[in-house]
Amino acid sequence: MERINVPQYLSSPWSIAWFESDECAIILIFFILLILFWSWLLFFMLFIGPYGYRFVKNEYPRGFLKHLLYFMGLQNIQMYPASFEKEFTE
Repeated sequence: MERINVPQYLSSPWSIAWFESDECAIILIFFILLILFWSWLLFFMLFIGPYGYRFVKNEYPRGFLKHLLYFMGLQNIQMYPASFEKEFTE
């Protein structure tokens, strides 16, 4: 039987140090841009970007980024209807 690790809280996102997964993605994006196009602006955005995103994130309900990507049609959420559906009957 394969052992599966279950997180203590099912709704909590994974984190690295004190950054949650969406903040880590922003850090990674700015880091890749910094490597590709070296500039001082991108170097400062590597630190300021996640800090500013945290302020924006605290103003919205939990999981707003995932729902925003779903609304734009970039990500599907399992067990949800497609984003272009007009009516949904359970």
